[in-house]
Amino acid sequence: MSNSLRSGMLRRDRVFEFLAPSVSERLDTQCSTMLYMENVSVSFDGFKAIDDLNFYVDTGELRCVIGANGAGKTTMMDIITGKTRPDTGKVVFGRNVDLLTLGVEQIALAGIGRKFQKPTVFEELNVFENLELALADDKKVFSTLRVKISSEQLGQIEDVAAIVGLDSLMRKRAGALSHGQKQWLEIGMLLMQRPLLLLVDEPVAGMTHQEMEKTGQLLSDLAGKHTVVVVEHDMEFIRSIANRVTVLNQGSVLAEGSMDDIQQNDAVRRVYLGE
Repeated sequence: MSNSLRSGMLRRDRVFEFLAPSVSERLDTQCSTMLYMENVSVSFDGFKAIDDLNFYVDTGELRCVIGANGAGKTTMMDIITGKTRPDTGKVVFGRNVDLLTLGVEQIALAGIGRKFQKPTVFEELNVFENLELALADDKKVFSTLRVKISSEQLGQIEDVAAIVGLDSLMRKRAGALSHGQKQWLEIGMLLMQRPLLLLVDEPVAGMTHQEMEKTGQLLSDLAGKHTVVVVEHDMEFIRSIANRVTVLNQGSVLAEGSMDDIQQNDAVRRVYLGE
């Protein structure tokens, strides 16, 4: 990689300070609900992908969302992150941030981070550089000047690397990491932006059993400090981390409760488990 390209990617002269406020500073201190979706519907060519959806996530909660293919899980996350606009309904972040008035980048800056199923890291850069790059306010900064990283930013990188278990691999090229390590690195890149809400899509797909266990522990540890919504198909993994599970079917909530509640729900067994 050329010095000019790397220099542009590692710009540090402009970091949005408001990406890092505490929950009490960003949200009403009386707010117990981090995400509020009510009567949300959206259709694509006559097909109702989301149908009068009501979905609420408490502040600091780890929520698991399951459902068969086509249940509306991805569309729901697309709506939350601004990729898709619903035809009707309300989507509120905290008490007073109307997400339907914001664009994709504004929503990300407001404190919502999304991790897709396939990890998207810069494979030619090492772990440290990937985390450093995640500090940038402009992801297209390939022609700007390099500014030396501050001690505070260095401390943040080291802290996040430790959280995702990659602190001993800081100089390892991201392309040489295992699949699971790439997933953790991408989670770390999101954490560099200090999101209040993390949306995590199928985090354990393709992982070894050991990597799955570590990922489950990581997500559990993040809850409380962050609000975490996990969409996953692996029921064993969901069972290992879930306190509260939402089952989607045909674009709306079919059932909600503990994993035991869900497993004993007749409607879920018929629709989702095929019984």
